[in-house]
Amino acid sequence: MQCIDVRKVDKFVGKTVCLQGWAYNFRSSTGTVKKEPRSPSGYELTVSDISVVYRAEAYPIAKKEHGTEFLFDHRHLWVRSSRQAAVLRIRDQVIWSLRSFLRERGFTLTDTPILTPTSCEGTTTLFETDYFGEKAYLAQSGQLYLEALAASLGKVYDFGPTFRAEKSKTRRHLMEFWMLDAEVAFMHHDESLELQEALIERVVQDALTQSAKELTLLERDVVHLKNVHAPFHRITYDDAVSLLKEKGSDITLGQDLGADDETKLSEEFDRPVFITHYPAAIKAFYMKPDPMNPTRALCADLIATEGYGEIIGGSERIDDLALLERRFKEHKLPRKPFEWYLDLRRYGSFPHSGFGIGLERVVTWIAGLPHVREAIPFPRLLNRLQP
Repeated sequence: MQCIDVRKVDKFVGKTVCLQGWAYNFRSSTGTVKKEPRSPSGYELTVSDISVVYRAEAYPIAKKEHGTEFLFDHRHLWVRSSRQAAVLRIRDQVIWSLRSFLRERGFTLTDTPILTPTSCEGTTTLFETDYFGEKAYLAQSGQLYLEALAASLGKVYDFGPTFRAEKSKTRRHLMEFWMLDAEVAFMHHDESLELQEALIERVVQDALTQSAKELTLLERDVVHLKNVHAPFHRITYDDAVSLLKEKGSDITLGQDLGADDETKLSEEFDRPVFITHYPAAIKAFYMKPDPMNPTRALCADLIATEGYGEIIGGSERIDDLALLERRFKEHKLPRKPFEWYLDLRRYGSFPHSGFGIGLERVVTWIAGLPHVREAIPFPRLLNRLQP
């Protein structure tokens, strides 16, 4: 008789085995494996003997409605539920799809610092820490460092935790989340959009096939996901504002889009939509102005279907030293922490573009979750640092 993991029973139909694993709630079961189409797993064990491994105390999560705060107080136990396990498996699938796609396209995975001397985007949403008597900050993004690495390796990406000290309680925000940033040398804005839509199409279609069981368990309606095929819709910021006004929004030109605006726009399209050419004045200092209209940036946000909001933000970067120095003055940024970044233009500049993908937002969308906090094992929220 052989002891096997519960997830490998398909190879042992008709044999007497000892099954071990989480699905048997700390029990070791001996018996004969047979196929059973009525079983959620497709198999059944005719048990001949059970050995108790551990006698647990009364489980705090019962088969009744619990409040959200209670469940997150017990997140370390809640992750054992079938629903939460399904979400985490979908997360795993999304990660591997992202990595596989980029590897196939010739990207090199690199690592960028988590501790940085300044902000990537010149904002105040930074977690400050002491670095041996010097101020340091938890990274918002690895993008600036990726620009340096793109000059060496051509196509690069990083994938790791990032931090935003935004005092927000919306269903789309976390204080700590995972971001994939990508940067490509000699890539222009339109080419970057094509890369982004091919990547998202791959991720979604992989999930539909590889995570079908989990999506069914979550009772996810996948009709909209099946429509996620390139090319995606594209609409300029100016046209988006006009459309939103027609739908009753009070947004005006020059304002950034809010969550409600993104939701309204997603209702107009059967696939994700790129909002392009935002006003340069409201975007990050490094975004390249549109040569045809310098008041607009060569940038885009990708808005997911069904009101799930922005999942990618990207742009072509400024490659001209004089223009970048001018933008530093306009944004009132300190020069010293960014001198190394300016060196990237001083000593051999080139066109390049990049983007960042919020992992939890993509998982939330694909899994059809009501809040991004379920898309990460242990969420860090404005009012939560435990467990």
